[in-house]
Amino acid sequence: MKFQVSAKDKKTLCKQAPEFREVVRRIELDGFECNGDLFHALVQSIISQQLSIKAADTIYNRVEQLLGTITAENLKSAAVEDLRACGLSARKIEYLRGIADAVLSGRINFDALARLPDEEIMKELVKLKGVGEWTAEMLLIFALGRPDVLSFKDLGIRRGIMLLNKLEELTEEDFEVYRKRYSPYGTLASLYLWRIKDGGLSVK
Repeated sequence: MKFQVSAKDKKTLCKQAPEFREVVRRIELDGFECNGDLFHALVQSIISQQLSIKAADTIYNRVEQLLGTITAENLKSAAVEDLRACGLSARKIEYLRGIADAVLSGRINFDALARLPDEEIMKELVKLKGVGEWTAEMLLIFALGRPDVLSFKDLGIRRGIMLLNKLEELTEEDFEVYRKRYSPYGTLASLYLWRIKDGGLSVK
């Protein structure tokens, strides 16, 4: 599954939020491949917490090699010592086993969850230990390709809005104004805002 970035969506975003016009003109954005599997995306997200991409990939590959296939059953049955040997902390093992328990007990069904509206997905995901709002919002974007996600919890998004609009500060109330202005293209706006924050554009 791919998140598509269309010329029409860019044009409409610029019409709703003219501050993006120069950004859209100067930054080329393509779509991206979505994981599409909430369970595996969440496991990867937990493993990646507070790690570099390289370190997270190494640990994930070790876990995958240990389990053969990463499933709730395999996670639950794996010995703690073996998971620790992969490089996982005790806390992350607790989180992963908690997710496995939720699946095996039927408290959560990721396939069914993926078909729900964003707000309902968020509500269920944050019930899982180790999953906060930011993690849930990133899963909406990069696992499910949801089109209207703008995360207040993401420092890069807030920094991008401040740079784009020449703001000294950004309250949550002010952020909501921008969220509504960018909707229903919040994810597209997020992609541009991350590029601004990362130095992809010097906003005049």
